[in-house]
Amino acid sequence: MSWIHLLSALLALGVLVYLVFALLCPEKF
Repeated sequence: MSWIHLLSALLALGVLVYLVFALLCPEKF
């Protein structure tokens, strides 16, 4: 697994976590 795949996976995970928090706590965004 190269670093570019790891970086893209981390980026996708970060976006997913951000979307979940935005849905759970909309008053903070």
